[in-house]
Amino acid sequence: QVQLVESGGGLVQAGGSLRLSCVASESILSFNAMGWYRQTPGGQRELVARIFKGGDTNVAVSVRGRFSISRDNAKNTVYLQMNNLTTDDTNVYYCHGDRWPAAGYWGQGTQVTVSS
Repeated sequence: QVQLVESGGGLVQAGGSLRLSCVASESILSFNAMGWYRQTPGGQRELVARIFKGGDTNVAVSVRGRFSISRDNAKNTVYLQMNNLTTDDTNVYYCHGDRWPAAGYWGQGTQVTVSS
């Protein structure tokens, strides 16, 4: 059973920064990709940023230039660096491990709240 545990969320003022961490119970290189997601107003989870096994990344347009994703393979950890935060970034952020075409895995999320 794969476990993904997020941390690093909290309360921050607009313009501030946070770094989220996702620690996996096994090598993150056993996944095709590791990603960070958050919920849309309609309740669906949308991709924020993703890093593939080979190191290539995707970052959502809405956060491009402010957020970046990185990893420490030795620590089984994926990071989401969030800079210049806005109130629109307030959300629960979820870590996801993809093993396409097999089933993926979700963490339980970490709350990020950005105040005006």
